Amino acid sequence: MATLAQAPSRSRSATGRSTPGPASSVRHLGPNWYAVVMGTAIVANAGATLPLAAPGLRGAYACVWALAVLLLVTLLAARTVHWVRHGDQARQHLLDPAVAPFYGCLSMALLAVGGGTLAVGRGVIGEGPAVAVDTALWILGTLVGLAAATTVPYLMVTRHRIEVGSASPVWILPLVAPMVSAALGPALVPHLPAGQWRTAMLLGCYGLFGMSLLATLLVLPLVLARLFHHGPLPLALTPTLFLVLGPLGQSTTAVNNLADAAPGAVDASSAHAMGAFAVLYGVPVMGFALLWLAIAAAMVVRAFRGGMTFSMTWWGFTFPLGTCVTGAAGLAHHTGLVAFDVLAVALFAALLTAVAVTAARTVHGLARGRLLAPPQPQPAAA
Repeated sequence: MATLAQAPSRSRSATGRSTPGPASSVRHLGPNWYAVVMGTAIVANAGATLPLAAPGLRGAYACVWALAVLLLVTLLAARTVHWVRHGDQARQHLLDPAVAPFYGCLSMALLAVGGGTLAVGRGVIGEGPAVAVDTALWILGTLVGLAAATTVPYLMVTRHRIEVGSASPVWILPLVAPMVSAALGPALVPHLPAGQWRTAMLLGCYGLFGMSLLATLLVLPLVLARLFHHGPLPLALTPTLFLVLGPLGQSTTAVNNLADAAPGAVDASSAHAMGAFAVLYGVPVMGFALLWLAIAAAMVVRAFRGGMTFSMTWWGFTFPLGTCVTGAAGLAHHTGLVAFDVLAVALFAALLTAVAVTAARTVHGLARGRLLAPPQPQPAAA
């Protein structure tokens, strides 16, 4: 079978090993690479919500946020070159049901960096510029997210050829993007003019919350049915099971952040109802998130024992865990339970471990020229 794309020319290093040339490093840069930005930014965003006040923490979060900004700018430039120079490959990504859902990662990368700019970066660049940057990235990220949430399902129905039993947690990615907008939009509410502007922003975020939640609820049963009827995912895709945590943690974060922004945007009775909804919705969903975390972790252990090696899917461990940190921290604020603070800190420790290991393996893979190399042709059957 022919490969999906013709491999570009390759050069040889001083050691004689074949390494990707400049063209290949851009040609095979897929939208999944935005997960690196998401996984980096969520460390700063989640850390800022924790009840920790050790010296130097804010500075450390600011450094991580600055790194996320650098990664985002670099990837946006590289992906622009990818579309200009390798439009055939970019269109092929859109028509590939395994790759197209990753276009939702662009939206979430923009939103995560924007949210971090206001939460952490304002101590570096000032509150006024931070609000302006967050506003611009929230608007752009939301528009991109809405486009992905509409276009990718449309392509799956009309252009993609999807086999029975091939449902993947990756399908959630474009659907959860509007939920990220719903979770980060409330931080902008106090910076809007009082009255209609604040109310519209708050209720608009609730609309994004509902849009993402209901769409995700339609897809999750397909993923569960695939697991129950067809067994575990392939080893390399096992980390994508953590993606299910994304809409769970992010929706819990959203309802808590919306409840925080409600006073001053809606009347007192509505604000009180939104606060109650944050707890009544968030606690059960966080409970299910912990159940899924246990199942996914057990499947990952099984995959490691089966020989799973590093791939870019490992970044699937990071952002979803971070959303559970922010969700638990929000519940701690609204319930007053120390147990949620403890849970948030424990999940944050797991997040730091996942990011450190995955980032180190990514840097090593880039240095060896493996991650951006063209796909290797499959050996012919005997």
